[in-house]
Amino acid sequence: MSALFSDRALRRAGPIRLAVFDVDGVMTDGRLYYSENGIESKTFHTRDGLGLKALMRHNIQVAIITARQSGIVSRRAGELGIAHLMQGREDKRQALDELLIELGLEAEQAAYTGDDLVDWPAMSRCGLKCVPSDANHWLIEQADHVTAHGGGHGAVREVCELLLAGQDLLEAWQESFR
Repeated sequence: MSALFSDRALRRAGPIRLAVFDVDGVMTDGRLYYSENGIESKTFHTRDGLGLKALMRHNIQVAIITARQSGIVSRRAGELGIAHLMQGREDKRQALDELLIELGLEAEQAAYTGDDLVDWPAMSRCGLKCVPSDANHWLIEQADHVTAHGGGHGAVREVCELLLAGQDLLEAWQESFR
């Protein structure tokens, strides 16, 4: 599996203690669905959820920072046990800084996965910068790792596996299911 990841990305994954994810375009495909009654819906990939739980099981904290406010995101974060949910945060860099202070971590100990320009101010501070394959082209050029999958289609799981591989935990986690 680690053949999917560059040596640079694996090295950068080693010290990560916090994995931060955007929602729309990362955990979802980025499209917004509204019914005629104004009811919003989103689609999440179940394999991403298993990867996020693996991070938490291996003492890598998980956070969501999103500019939008959504009850659906609150529900998904709750189902997965994600304690650090920051919604309605247009200034993602400030949100990240607050989270790092709260957790007593340095920015180099954080990985950030985002898909668009609004993510860059926070992402630029982090030790590992990841983007889905369908992210903004400029952000792709800045990233340490570009996933093989697009947002909402397994990109989060791939980042989780990169973090586990960089800490020599991936194989043991996979073997735990045998």
